[in-house]
Amino acid sequence: MTGTATETAVVGEKLSKVFKDFWGRNKVTALSDVDMAIPRGSIFGLLGPNGAGKSTLIKLILGHLYPTTGRLAIFGKPPRDVAVKQYMGYLPERSFFYKHLTAAEILNYFGMILNLSGEQIASRTGQLLEMVGLEAARDRMAGEFSHGMGRRLGLAQALLNDPDLLILDEPTAGLDPVGCREVKDLIITLGKRGKTVLLTSHLLSDVEDVCDEIMLLYGGQVQTHGKVGELLRDRNRLRLEFPVVSDQTLESARAALAVEISPDDIVADSPIEELESYFLKMVAQRERQQHDTAGARMGRGVAAYLRDDQYADHRLVDTGVLDALSREQPVEAPSSNASPEPQIDAAALTDLTEPEAVDSGDDDDDDDDNDKVDTNLLDDLTK
Repeated sequence: MTGTATETAVVGEKLSKVFKDFWGRNKVTALSDVDMAIPRGSIFGLLGPNGAGKSTLIKLILGHLYPTTGRLAIFGKPPRDVAVKQYMGYLPERSFFYKHLTAAEILNYFGMILNLSGEQIASRTGQLLEMVGLEAARDRMAGEFSHGMGRRLGLAQALLNDPDLLILDEPTAGLDPVGCREVKDLIITLGKRGKTVLLTSHLLSDVEDVCDEIMLLYGGQVQTHGKVGELLRDRNRLRLEFPVVSDQTLESARAALAVEISPDDIVADSPIEELESYFLKMVAQRERQQHDTAGARMGRGVAAYLRDDQYADHRLVDTGVLDALSREQPVEAPSSNASPEPQIDAAALTDLTEPEAVDSGDDDDDDDDNDKVDTNLLDDLTK
């Protein structure tokens, strides 16, 4: 699988990762000869059971680990190139925040780390907290948040720098159906704006809803890769939907079809509304009636600076989520120009090998120790 630096956000060729024991002997082969190319502006799903190598591959892309063999480039540069980091956003599987800081203070802290201006931090903090439904909890300490509220805050933090490549590890894990729908709408909106999204999830229905392409890993090797629609289409069956007709008309249709196929293969029934759609409509009704709740509420649309540069840092754009839910129609994002792209050095796609020191990382695919933040930094800041 190949791709040019101008057409792809992530290019990997023959990637392998072998974890070693204390004596430098091979212990676990987490990845073996993985080829991948993630096109710019696409929503790419990385699937596989626990221990398949998904988290290891993500850590290679983030530059947290070196590949044992193979080549990898992000926007045409090595993953550990500092310049490329400003174009990346990351939501780990488990977010870690300082429990004694409020949601607004956490976003302000990360905004300073990202070297955003004070005006940008203030504007984006308000937009993001409103977008993820935490505007009423902006002054609550993160230690008081439920797991789902922490995931919402983690998503807001990952989007602070308006990244061109957004990596989401289990983005809907722990979220209620409202939060899941809002995250999916956000991902679709970012894709329409030209952003590149790489996500992993064990909720396959979520992946099916948003992804353009998927890649399935098993045992550290690529088992299948391609467009979602092409991989899932059953070319041996045909489905026809129409309004209710009389029994006589239905029987006539059955008789006509029975000329070519067995009557046992003809199924006629009424479609059933998805539980997600039903749940969201019920919540939307309560939102309109302004029922009180101490938890997260439905978001008020995608943050303006994430939707279109002309709105950047001015106001939150209301995408009409509640109205769209009541009509059972997807939320459409306005067309806009993609944000400026970084300069690409195509020659940076060079062989990367492990340094002399043995990797200290664990081979457990679900180990997220590398995602933790150094708490000493903020302790010094708050003294």
